[in-house]
Amino acid sequence: MAALDCLKLAIRNYHDSGTIAIIDVPFANLAVFLDRHGRHDSAATIVWSAFSPITTVTIPELKSVISHLREALGDETYESLAGKGAAMTTSTMVAYAYDQIDQARVELKGTG
Repeated sequence: MAALDCLKLAIRNYHDSGTIAIIDVPFANLAVFLDRHGRHDSAATIVWSAFSPITTVTIPELKSVISHLREALGDETYESLAGKGAAMTTSTMVAYAYDQIDQARVELKGTG
């Protein structure tokens, strides 16, 4: 729960401040979190829009998460979801990320 709170705060702060150049970092961390918790569709939608030189350096597991998502979803489904995410504006991705954080929070409360 704390990780989700931190991710939401980071996304909000970067978005509200207009610092969209580094907003990819919390998006990428959220994709890693979602993948680890079996939310592959959501992770694939977020991960490609978060893939950048900054995120590949700061989040080394990002490449393996992408490989895992391709394996879990199949290349065609992965490409479709990644394309959907890549086509989102920053504001739309922020809203999507908030929704995914809220859904993950509900799931975690149900299992905790």
